[in-house]
Amino acid sequence: MAKKFYQDYRVGILGGGQLGRMLIQSGIDLNLNFQILDPDPQAPCSHLAAFTCGKLTDYQTVLNFGQSCDLITIEIENVNTRALADLVKAGKKVFPQPHIIELIQDKRKQKKFFVAHQIPTAEFVLVENKTDVASCESFLPAVNKLGREGYDGRGVQILRTHNDLSKAFDAPGILEKLINFEKEIAVTVSRNERGEVSSYPAVEMVFHPEANVVEYLFSPATLDPTVMTKADYIARQIIEKLQMVGLLAVEMFVTSDGLVLVNEIAPRPHNSGHQTIEGNVTSQYEQHLRAILDLSPGETSIQSPSAMINLLGEVGFTGMARYEGLEEVMEIAGAHVHLYGKKLTKPFRKMGHVTVVDSDLDNLKKKVNYVKNTLKVKA
Repeated sequence: MAKKFYQDYRVGILGGGQLGRMLIQSGIDLNLNFQILDPDPQAPCSHLAAFTCGKLTDYQTVLNFGQSCDLITIEIENVNTRALADLVKAGKKVFPQPHIIELIQDKRKQKKFFVAHQIPTAEFVLVENKTDVASCESFLPAVNKLGREGYDGRGVQILRTHNDLSKAFDAPGILEKLINFEKEIAVTVSRNERGEVSSYPAVEMVFHPEANVVEYLFSPATLDPTVMTKADYIARQIIEKLQMVGLLAVEMFVTSDGLVLVNEIAPRPHNSGHQTIEGNVTSQYEQHLRAILDLSPGETSIQSPSAMINLLGEVGFTGMARYEGLEEVMEIAGAHVHLYGKKLTKPFRKMGHVTVVDSDLDNLKKKVNYVKNTLKVKA
């Protein structure tokens, strides 16, 4: 176990975005030595650790990168899993495991996994192209999702009526029944090599109506205790059935009659867990490191009710980022600003987030509204 804290222990991260940046910030406390692979030479992690500029989906690039690491993890799923599997064969540790990343890369495989393991999820049909979607008109209203490479709201299209069929994707995907949900929640769960599982209390997410990305969230979610228990059980079941090592974010719908249906899963730190840095005893980033290093899980209880507001690039602005209202927001008691080091902004790009903690829920909601209306990312 002590070897993990030798100064030459090298953790490779595929992806150099904000999730990797916050993972590095947490790992510094453990004397971990990070190496980053990302195709963008100006990625948020590029100046924080040993950095290699290269394509995450290229077999040889990933193989070469991993050979100099003791352990490899990810902050994005769109990576070459064949190279990762070969690194495992060569004796490297890769968490989450390559076959799990491969399963989660494809929403079609995700859905089939849920059905095979009796995980509750929305009714769906597999579709190969636009013509397939049109032939399922009687299934509407529904959500058409690309099987692969949909991310941050891309690759998702709501189809309510015949007139919407022209918006369908002409590529393999799923057509999923549109759920009349009451709330969208997420439970983050972790598992180490020894099989120890730990979970965070569910959070409640509010999505931007146009960009289909999380606009803000509250922790904990306001749920009936039986629904909270059900959501926690489902998340734990998924990571156990996967036998996954690492951190798993499980996004779910809650219906008015108390049904909990899994929407999607992500095998890494996730936007729905940012608030854990200030709001919970252990952050999701430390928890991910604990899991992949086979350390005992950290305490996940809530220290204070919290909220997380995503800082998205304003519509109509593209170019060098400038932050309006930053000083005003930093005057709020309990507000913590996290900027991601991205120089260029564009509409709906995630440029940072703000966490607000407050024991009074009414005050918390007022502060969230103030941050939303005050801090703007422009160019």
